[in-house]
Formats: sequence, C-alpha cells, structure tokens
Amino acid sequence: MKISFLKVVILSSYYNNLFKIRLIKIIMRKLIKIILGLILTAGTFLLVLSGMPLESWGTAAINLIKGGIILIIPLIGLILIIMGFSELRE
Repeated sequence: MKISFLKVVILSSYYNNLFKIRLIKIIMRKLIKIILGLILTAGTFLLVLSGMPLESWGTAAINLIKGGIILIIPLIGLILIIMGFSELRE
C-alpha cells in the first residue's frame, strides 16, 4: 500500500496539533492548581491576621505548628537515614 507524501504531511500536522492541544490542557490544569492553592493560602493568612474574625485561631495554629516542628524534624532525619542505608545497599 502506497501512502502519498501529501497524506503524510496532513497526518503529521494533525498529530502535532493534537499534541499541542493536550500539552496546553496539561499546563492549564497545573496552573489552575497553583492559582487555587495561592488563593486558598492567601485567604487563610488574611483571615488570621489581627483584626480579622479568626484572630484567636491564628495564635492557636501557630502554637500547634511550633509543636509539630519538634516532631517533624526527627521524622525527616529518620527518613533520610533509611534512604541513605537503602542507597548503600545498591
């Protein structure tokens, strides 16, 4: 079966356009996630600032974060030690 040069050019341009459309959709999904994350984060910080409705919640959250850091740092260290041992075995 012979395929003409014109058919090859048309098919290749069709597939290139499909790839570009899919790439744009993937990028847009990622950008939407980033923008939504920024809005939610900024909104949370704006609500816990002084003079806002959740001002007392902000101090409680900061105290919780300070206590959580003490637990998270040793866990990160333990994970790094385990990762180091697994790399030494390979």
